[in-house]
Amino acid sequence: MQPRNMSMSGVVDLAAVKAAGEAKQKAERSRAEAARTGSAPAPGRLIFNVDEAGFQQDVLQRSTEVPVVIDFWAEWCEPCKQLGPVLERLATEYAGQFVLAKIDVDANQMLFQQFGVQGIPAVFAVIAGQPVPLFQGAAPEAQIRQVLDQLIQAAEQQFGIVGTPIEPGAQDEGAEEAAPEVPESPQDLALAAAHQALDAGDLGGAVRAYQNVLADDPANGEAKLGLAQAQLLERVQGVDATQVRKAAAESPADVKAQIAAADLDLVGGHVEDAFGRLVDAVRRTAGEDRDAARVHLLSLFEVIGGEDPRVVAARGALARVLF
Repeated sequence: MQPRNMSMSGVVDLAAVKAAGEAKQKAERSRAEAARTGSAPAPGRLIFNVDEAGFQQDVLQRSTEVPVVIDFWAEWCEPCKQLGPVLERLATEYAGQFVLAKIDVDANQMLFQQFGVQGIPAVFAVIAGQPVPLFQGAAPEAQIRQVLDQLIQAAEQQFGIVGTPIEPGAQDEGAEEAAPEVPESPQDLALAAAHQALDAGDLGGAVRAYQNVLADDPANGEAKLGLAQAQLLERVQGVDATQVRKAAAESPADVKAQIAAADLDLVGGHVEDAFGRLVDAVRRTAGEDRDAARVHLLSLFEVIGGEDPRVVAARGALARVLF
């Protein structure tokens, strides 16, 4: 899944794996209940305004049932006036496969800052409580459709989230198109197996599965991202966080200690702290230690995604330290 400026990693933490599993189970229970009773819950609003007070319920909670696409906009922003109607029309056309939350940045500065928005219009998504940067600027409609299609597919395959029901007549007419794609090639099957292992918490199995995909297709961006996430989660599994942080604080020049603490920073969602810690380690050290810190920092960039603004900023900081 590689649309422009899109990264399914967002902020990675151990709770995200658990949240994904719980969301998947909830979606499966909802589908089973609908099949048993022959009914389905009424769809909610497809397009709505969101403020800071309603964000928890309208976006985070809703995102466990349907992908929530967020349009950050402002009244003075001319490109926003071009993009907004396109997103609204697509939300109606997609008929509940995603919902559109519109956030006025002038009235909701805290949300604007928390998402790290660099400029508007900016479009994000939230799936099972996890933020996903999609694109910035008034992108062409064809590209927006591609991003939405991949978002919907990822929400179903990785989180079991299938969106709100559409009207029964439309459901019948579009049932074939709405059905999840069945992997056809061995490569697709292998990638799906890797995702399933990661979702199930089988980190060792996920690492091996992603490595198998990359052995046949070294340029597969989705497998690279999945492997980086699985390896990170595997490294922090079972570690004593208190001891790791204590060792890092007591020995700033100990690269191994800083690397271990940076992993914990990233898993806890402190992305800038993780990057800054390793940039500092590169600056303070030389030789093999410096190279180890640099290489590990590059591996953490893979977890977040190369086009994330935090990665871009950290790359610049690393370049300034090296050169």
